[in-house]
This record gives sequence, C-alpha cells and structure tokens, in this order.
Amino acid sequence: MLTAQDDLIGHQTPAPFATSGAGDARFTERYWYTAHPIDGSELLFDAGLGYYPNKDVMDAFAGLTIGRRQYNFRASRRLGGRPLETSVGPFRIEIVEGMKRHRLTLVENPSGISFSLEFEASFPSAQEKQNYRERDGLVEEDLARVSQFGRWRGWIVVDGRRFNVEPAMWWGQRDRSWGLRSEMRTDETRPPVATHRNFFWTWSMFQFETSALSIFLKERSPGKPHYLSGTEFKRESDGSVSHREVVAVEHRIDWANDPLGQTIANGDLTFQFDRGAPRQVKMHGLPTRFYLKAGMYGGLQGWTHGDDRGDYYAAHDVWNLDDPATREVARTLSDHVIKLESAGDVGFGISEYGVATGYPLYEGPQKFPAL
Repeated sequence: MLTAQDDLIGHQTPAPFATSGAGDARFTERYWYTAHPIDGSELLFDAGLGYYPNKDVMDAFAGLTIGRRQYNFRASRRLGGRPLETSVGPFRIEIVEGMKRHRLTLVENPSGISFSLEFEASFPSAQEKQNYRERDGLVEEDLARVSQFGRWRGWIVVDGRRFNVEPAMWWGQRDRSWGLRSEMRTDETRPPVATHRNFFWTWSMFQFETSALSIFLKERSPGKPHYLSGTEFKRESDGSVSHREVVAVEHRIDWANDPLGQTIANGDLTFQFDRGAPRQVKMHGLPTRFYLKAGMYGGLQGWTHGDDRGDYYAAHDVWNLDDPATREVARTLSDHVIKLESAGDVGFGISEYGVATGYPLYEGPQKFPAL
C-alpha cells in the first residue's frame, strides 16, 4: 500500500514504507518515556507509543503513579492513510529536534489524565548492541534500541490535580527501538502464557548531575551474561562528554519483603569498562513504580501490543497498588524509581528487572513471576 510517506526520502528496501521488516507482522517501532521528581515526591510519569506497519496499527499508553495509585490511559488506532502521524486519539509525540528535544501531549479526555511535556536530552544517546536471538532455528528477536537521559518541562493533570514539571527537579529517560520483538505474553486471559526459567535480567538507566549509565543485562549463570550492553557518559570540566562501554558487571541484590511481588530493596553493582577504572553504584529502591501491564506489555485482559481494536479504541483505569488482585494482574515488569550513590555522588533513575525460577541466586522472589 502506498502512503504519503512514500513521497519522502528514506526508503531502505524496494518496498513501500507501509511494508517493513520484510513484511513480518512482528516488526515494531516503539517510543518509551519516564519522568520523575528527585525531591522524594512519590510521582512517576510513564508513556509510550508503538507502530506496527505490517498490522496497520498504532497504539499508545500514558499514566502517572501518585503514591500507591496508578492512573492509566491507553489507546489504539488503525494507520489508514496517516502512518506518518505519531498520534493516537488525544495522545501525540512530536520530534522537535532528533536526539535532543521531544514533545508529548495528551489533551483532555475521559481518563482525567492530560499533559503537555517536553523532554530535552541531558546526555548523548546510546545505541545498544543488537539484540538478536534464535529459537529452534527461527529468529525470535532482532531488535535495535537507543536510550537517552534528559530533563522535563511542562505540566501534568490527573484527576483534577495539577503538577508543574521543571527540569531542575524532573529527571527522566527515554528509549527508541525498532525491529522484530518477541511477544513475551503474560496475559492469563489470553493463553498460552509464556513461561520463563533460569535467568536474571535488568534494564536500568542511572543518572547523576554530571554522569549517566545505562545497562541491559541478561544472564542464566551469575557473572556469565548471554547479553550485556551498557554505556557510561561523563561531562568533563571543559563541557565535553566522554563515554565508556560496559564490558562486565557484578551484582548483589537485596529483595524487599514484598508479599505481592518482586521488589528490589537495595543493590550493589560494580561495572567494568573498556578502559579506565571500574565504578561502583549503590541502588536504593524507592516506593514509586509504574507497572507496564497498564501499557499492554505482555498483554492486558486480552489486549496485546499491535492488536487491531478498530479505527479507534481507548480505555482507562485506576489501580490500587496495595490491592493483591491488582498486583497479581500487574505482575513484576515495571519502571521502578531508584535512588543511587556512586563515589559521593547522588543520582536517580529507573530499573526494570526480574528473576526467574531456577536462577542460582535470589531464590526468595522466584515465587513470583519474573515478568
């Protein structure tokens, strides 16, 4: 199918833009963002958008955790003749300046959530190593990802409450990915549910005033990762930014006595780099999390990323995060706000993580799902 996008340059295959990844239905492009204050306020903003050209679908989610309540909005539309528009109903992403400045808006809608926010990069973007995986001779995942740190400006309204967002106080992260993604279905209402054994993983983004560090670690045996990608940025005295690549990481995690799921209390990480001295980072899990099930990660009550819900469809809800039934649905996958200490510097960031049954360490939390 031809669209207006085909009048622009940028084709990389002898096919229209509406066909991507050799026509594989799994081909996905995603945006993801978080924003959180660094003064201890129990607030966390999350948003994302998915583009599925071979399914003729775009979907999006946004929400805010306030204390122990999580407010959620999600929507889906068919691409039709508007594949260029990164918008779904009242939600829109604008790339004001690539790799530098993005604008996110959600106009008034029945969810009671609205916002106008601008992300400005605080460090350069980091390209992760290609995430390629085969199973039984078939490509299960082949994904490129870029991550970046930044500061936020604007406002958020939730349930009649307005929060002003200023860059000195609101730090955050974003990522951008494209390629073939494994579905990792965890929605019990739409089986079969994927089962996971014998691994630990974390995708974490740590930010300090003059440095930042992103890490993606997957391992089945402690100290022997089958996937490791990470970058450290440091702002030098002359204003330039240097970077090093992570080549190894050691971890020791203390898990909270959370009766409802996997929750990191504290952690010690030691990073080795391609050059220079190692770096130790202490993690302290703060109370605030946004559970990504609300954005259809793994599927939620029959709605999975890329599902065709018609020309336009939207839903919203509010989750009580102390409710056992809600947490059972939400499972583990979440953006967890983390306070950090490293060589006298204090920082903040986000950690996503999980440990599956059979991994030799961290047996306690394995009674809960890893994702």
